[in-house]
Amino acid sequence: MDRYKNLAGDSGVVAYEIGARSIKVLFRDGAVYTYTCESSGCGNVDRMKVLARAGRGLSTFISTVVRGSYASKST
Repeated sequence: MDRYKNLAGDSGVVAYEIGARSIKVLFRDGAVYTYTCESSGCGNVDRMKVLARAGRGLSTFISTVVRGSYASKST
């Protein structure tokens, strides 16, 4: 996984892994959520990829837009 830059300094996101049609997000609590085109929509997954690479806004986007539309969760 790639470390999330957390430019705002207050994100719950620690790291991410980008796939062709998905993104995995590791949060501070150790949970890993996988968001896929099928679960969240390709537009949302693509936006999360942009935010992840930028290091800003990913946690907010997840909490306000995609919320519980993840494909899987692991701890």
